[in-house]
Amino acid sequence: MKILRLSCILLITLFINASLAYGQSNDWTVADVINQERASGLQFSPDGNLLVWVKSKPNEEKDRSESDLYLTRLDVKDDGTYKTIQLTRGKESDYSPLFSKDGETIYFLSSREKGKKLWAMSVYGGEPYEIHTFETGISDIQWLDDKKLAFESKEGKTLYEQKLEEEKDNTIVVEDTAHFKPSRIYSFDLKEKEITRLTDNEYPLGEYTVSENGKWLVSSHITSPDYRGDANPKPNYYLWNLEKGTKEEILEEGYQTPGNFEFTENNNGFYFVSVKSSDPQWNGAGISMLHYYSIANNKVIDVPIDWNWGLGSGFDVFGNDVMVGLANGATTKLAYLQKDGDEWDKKSVDAGEMNEHLTVTVVGNNHKKLVYVYSTASTPPEYRLGDLNIKRRKVNISEGTEVITLNEYLDKKPKAKSEVISWTGAKGDEVTGILFYPENYEEGREYPLIVSIHGGPSGVDTDRWSESWAYFPNIYSQKGAFVLNPNYHGSSNHGQEFVESIKGHYYEYELPDIIAGIDMLEEKGMIDRDSLGVKGWSNGAILTTMLTVEHPDLFKAAAPGAGDVNWTSDYGTCAFGVSFDQSYFGGAPWDNTNGKIFNEAYIQKSPLFEMEKVKTPTIIFHGSKDRAVPRDQGWEYYRALQQIGKAPVRFLWFPDQPHGLQKITHQTRKMEEEIRWFDKHLFGTYEAENEAFKEESPLAELLKKDNAQTEDGRYGILTNDTLIPETVSIKEDSIAIGRFEVTNAQYAEFDQEHSYPKVRANYPVSGLSLDKAQQYVRWLSKQTGHNYRLPNKSEAKELNKKAKKVAANENTLNYWAGYDITIDEVSEFRKKLDKLDHTMLKEVGSYPGVSIGEAHIYDLGGNTAEWYTTENEPQAYGYSAVSYVDDRSEIPSVPKHYTGFRVIKE
Repeated sequence: MKILRLSCILLITLFINASLAYGQSNDWTVADVINQERASGLQFSPDGNLLVWVKSKPNEEKDRSESDLYLTRLDVKDDGTYKTIQLTRGKESDYSPLFSKDGETIYFLSSREKGKKLWAMSVYGGEPYEIHTFETGISDIQWLDDKKLAFESKEGKTLYEQKLEEEKDNTIVVEDTAHFKPSRIYSFDLKEKEITRLTDNEYPLGEYTVSENGKWLVSSHITSPDYRGDANPKPNYYLWNLEKGTKEEILEEGYQTPGNFEFTENNNGFYFVSVKSSDPQWNGAGISMLHYYSIANNKVIDVPIDWNWGLGSGFDVFGNDVMVGLANGATTKLAYLQKDGDEWDKKSVDAGEMNEHLTVTVVGNNHKKLVYVYSTASTPPEYRLGDLNIKRRKVNISEGTEVITLNEYLDKKPKAKSEVISWTGAKGDEVTGILFYPENYEEGREYPLIVSIHGGPSGVDTDRWSESWAYFPNIYSQKGAFVLNPNYHGSSNHGQEFVESIKGHYYEYELPDIIAGIDMLEEKGMIDRDSLGVKGWSNGAILTTMLTVEHPDLFKAAAPGAGDVNWTSDYGTCAFGVSFDQSYFGGAPWDNTNGKIFNEAYIQKSPLFEMEKVKTPTIIFHGSKDRAVPRDQGWEYYRALQQIGKAPVRFLWFPDQPHGLQKITHQTRKMEEEIRWFDKHLFGTYEAENEAFKEESPLAELLKKDNAQTEDGRYGILTNDTLIPETVSIKEDSIAIGRFEVTNAQYAEFDQEHSYPKVRANYPVSGLSLDKAQQYVRWLSKQTGHNYRLPNKSEAKELNKKAKKVAANENTLNYWAGYDITIDEVSEFRKKLDKLDHTMLKEVGSYPGVSIGEAHIYDLGGNTAEWYTTENEPQAYGYSAVSYVDDRSEIPSVPKHYTGFRVIKE
């Protein structure tokens, strides 16, 4: 049944206007996923009336993501929306904005000038201006006081570095302890332009933060270039008294990877997190705990969050209080801890329907205003400005209003229905996951399933929006498949026992968890077990690979990216191989175990030595500069499958890319290749691409035109022995528009007296009045039983915009001139036209068509202008063969003998 009817004329107009204006389908595309914008670096002004933030978005020309600064006025609304202006724009990225203490100026960093400059601009507008150029790059700017900024940087180049540069020697000494150069913290006086060294640390800076009053600074320092590889020796932590110029080493033992330091408003101490695990010597996976360091007492107090699973999404300081995101499986639960001396009163947080789907991004200076992000797996992020209301037993967060709007194009895209599900996995434990439903899901019908496995292994899939080049459930939902994101044993956010359970048991619990999830969906009659696919990145690829080893006949297609297959080589080549492998496998590869001269766990756990079992068609992805999962793992994987020959295999190697793909072209290629692989081996919809065929070629246009229906060589459809115009739908179940302008042959069916040379049967009918065109559509409606009409004024306006974009390349005066004719030459050129006895019209479809929604139509920009209905005098839109196309003026009037019409079918 058609959704749109004649009685719904307004709805019809709105729909066609939108379709004509955007000219795009609502289907998800690769570009829709890649082109998402993201907000970060949010900062309130001191008075709370302004919000500065960073928008990141892909730049196709630069083949990377770039960022600009934006300013939102919280005291000014435009049509109910907070007024936002773009502050910076250009070919470089701007980031790390900070308001001045008086709120008049925004300081920021930029990639321009190799990141060596501090920039500023007024909140009232104007161009950014340079504050100072530093000898080396600067980062992490923070306020010391009203006039001074703290920043991280390095000293100038040493003689050793200068010599290497002069000799053009780019040799890398791996983990060079002799030249382990420190980064330090400095201050910059904005008025005097003076730089002062604040810290004299011997080792590179890990992180730092400054107290509100500028007196205290806490920092961490990496003491060895080996640390990333083997987690030893542990970093140093210092508390600096900047007033006295002294430092004190703190947190010397008992805390695994303490960090995320944040001072309280009263400057008496700072909050920080650490990891609780059974193997801190290897920085093993565990749960996050919250602590408070009291400066006066020089002691650490464990903040009583009263939650066995620890922190999930971190914490935010509200004055001296703290709000925490508690690990809650596939969601996060907020709690507010009100500080009173060395004790905290825990209060629940109520955000209404947003509970467990909310993340705080920035807190106002009055601790009553905040910006938070609300999202679910089916709801893109909404940045909202809300109020915090602290009551005796609980804290309320208001629903607020949207303060930052991103990715408006996604509003028109269907979002896959999703839900948090659970099932019984290995060891009888509950396993959670996010299940995405197929588009247009029908209960009782079985669908394909793609198991989409997160990395880590201590990552987690929560009920929040996560559409990316690595994981894109909406595209597979659109293809009619379920997508399951399982939180297998070893995932975080489910407690310490769960996240540590796979240490010494790698693969032993994760794989049964995933298979049990598949079994559960099959038992419910939701999936077709003969139509399963599996994919993942990093540890998701690691599990994908082993699933195809242990279950060679289960999956129709696999798409692992950046995953290990040989743990014996991972130990030495992975950037953190020693600590990771020691934690999960126990010992080094050369350790003597079970009477052997090697650690057999490294062989038993490596899929490489069982690749002969794999039958699943597998596409492998890997970046050439990956150090997290070393690049050669992809080569070993590919070569094994290629040599064994039991499974189709394809290997994509991305030059100069790290563990996570950075280039837009590579992200796009990865998605396209993966989709094609599943189309071919899982969905059975793959059509091989003709690499010699160009989509914008003349042949491509001819093939499109070849779809037009004809009768005895005449364009149109034969209905009740009458030739009528063919129409094409703009969208499914919507109005349709004439593929061509009405032709002589079609019009002659209505007007028997209309004569034309036989060779011009497919030329557009012209020289008619608006009244004649309206008589024709009324006759056509009666003849066919369908409602036909001319475009209305609003539709004609949108069609006119489309026509103007293509008219210079269609049948217009510009074409006949044969060069880029100017308006001053038109009158002289027309003198030649006046001598022409031949019509300038051409057969319909003589030029490439244009797309309007899903419809491909012809001659919109030339041949004849076209009548539309209006309450006033007769009007036509578009260009004709005698029209001059001028981008700087309105479309000129067209002689009647060069005016025709096009039909709309409801």
